[in-house]
Amino acid sequence: MTKVLKTKWHILCVLAAALLLALSMGGCHVIPMSDGGNKEGVTSIIGVSQANMREEWRVALINELREETDKYEDISIVTTDATGSASKQIQDIDNLIGFGIDLLIISPCDEKIMGDKIKEVHDAGIPVIVMDRAVEGFDYTLYIGPDNEVIGMQAGTYIVDLLGEKGGDVIALVGNPASVQGTERLSGFKAALEEAQNINIHEVYLGTESKDAAYDMILAAKNMVEKVDVIFTYSDTMALGVCDALRSMGLDRKVMTVDCDGFKGVDEGLDLVSQGRLKATVSCPIGGKEAIDYALSILNNESGVPKQVILRSNIIDSSNVEESINRINAQTADDGKKIRVGYSQVGQESNWRLANTKSIEESAKEFNIDLHMEIADQSQEKQFEAIRSFIKEGVDVIVVSPVVETGWDEVLREAKAAGIPVIMSDRNVVVENREENLTTTYLGADFVEEGRRAMRWIRDNVAADGGTMKIMEIMGNTGASPTEERDQGFREILSENPGYEISYSDYGDFTFEGGRKVVSEYLAQHEWDIDIIFSQNDDMALGAIEELKAHGIRPDEDVKIISVDATTEAFEAMVRGELSCAVECNPIIGPQLMKAVRDLCSGKQMPFRIITDEKVYDQSVADDYIRKRLY
Repeated sequence: MTKVLKTKWHILCVLAAALLLALSMGGCHVIPMSDGGNKEGVTSIIGVSQANMREEWRVALINELREETDKYEDISIVTTDATGSASKQIQDIDNLIGFGIDLLIISPCDEKIMGDKIKEVHDAGIPVIVMDRAVEGFDYTLYIGPDNEVIGMQAGTYIVDLLGEKGGDVIALVGNPASVQGTERLSGFKAALEEAQNINIHEVYLGTESKDAAYDMILAAKNMVEKVDVIFTYSDTMALGVCDALRSMGLDRKVMTVDCDGFKGVDEGLDLVSQGRLKATVSCPIGGKEAIDYALSILNNESGVPKQVILRSNIIDSSNVEESINRINAQTADDGKKIRVGYSQVGQESNWRLANTKSIEESAKEFNIDLHMEIADQSQEKQFEAIRSFIKEGVDVIVVSPVVETGWDEVLREAKAAGIPVIMSDRNVVVENREENLTTTYLGADFVEEGRRAMRWIRDNVAADGGTMKIMEIMGNTGASPTEERDQGFREILSENPGYEISYSDYGDFTFEGGRKVVSEYLAQHEWDIDIIFSQNDDMALGAIEELKAHGIRPDEDVKIISVDATTEAFEAMVRGELSCAVECNPIIGPQLMKAVRDLCSGKQMPFRIITDEKVYDQSVADDYIRKRLY
């Protein structure tokens, strides 16, 4: 990792400043200077605003951040504890800014209240990394967090497979009922066991996630414990108490324990699995390592920083615990060796796709990657052929931008059997069995959020005025993930606003002619009565605009038009007063993709999803931004 090169003239003595900060913050927690605050030659300071320090994983996050910053002589961190109070967290952030931090890492104690403060800091030019709880909008630099419901679901699925057809009895040990993380994990766990008719769940409530409470509860419930097959807890702390209690009762070989967290350290989840005391743990990457890694990239103005990183969780048992520990400890490295990447590009159907291809090709050269790209011309069969040719070539990584979501299982299994990891770029796939892990990660846009943003703009800018506004939806390719997910997000917000309805919907295949055709066919059968057009990409919207004009219908005046992509052509249409709004879908993902390839080949644990940076533009700002567009 490149060292931070910037200098801060006002840092004369970090130790003295940190002591002043401690006095000004009263009860806030400041990392001891022996843990990174009194380093000589510190050039950058990272402020960490923690929601509270009562939850085990938050303490683990601070420890991981400290461990990572200890590796670098030129950065230091200062932390605060909001104790669950949004007003105190706002004050903490103001104090950190006054201290002169270069970057803020925050776990917000309230996503809605803290969203405005995060935007204020971000707008002031201070990079912000949001962790754990996402805030609405994209007014931050980077979000890093897990999917806790998926974590619980993975634990439940593992237990179902573990007990098999015979089934059995499971105790679900419930900790703090106010814990959002715990509630989400328990929800996912129970959802996974719902269809297993032969498994009985016994929920036991502790009221806290402490080791001692779990220990005492298991001893007190001895009669029940003797009859069960598995005990599930959603934290390492509770799991340790369960394991200790089972050992003292002589039941540690009879009753299995499965938990969530999978932290490293003595008597944490990974260690308990290594000892054979815990049957399995579902890892919840804390994100501290990733946060510092990306913070350094941000401070160094390096390319390849995404907008969101959704951390991957994995089932870890005796068969893969050593490998998992090695992945956690792996560092990104560029040893000068060229990495061979086979890329199956869906096609060149739009200006967006051309910009996407150019970004990937240019970034491959920058990251010293040997790229072999095959264009599929919207054919899944051609993509199958390309992937199989990459397997024969023996490439290091395969990247696919799939034409449709389904039908990939067989060819992805072939890649997995050949030991070649597969990254999904721009579009994702759906496989029959998620537990097979046929793909490594997804990098691209949040299509559901794009659909939500389009409908939110309509809600806020096109008044229903007491009547019902009719919407025409022009969709992309049948079965493509952008098509399905943009529609899902759009309809989600639409359902909350009864003054609007989708009265006509058809596919335009993401092409100019396709958009024109949808409007033409509608006009051939109906008098024009559409108030709003939602087009799932710019090319279709531009085609629709031309067809409307040919029939004397004035775009933006007679009908509002909202599209997705925000290409230069869309900005030109907004400046002309024809396109009403464009929701960005950023095609410039080459740097993030090539960084992910480098991380993967360095042995790092890959996130579940890596989401790119995107915004919403309308006519009010189009002229200001058009000269800045790269595509």
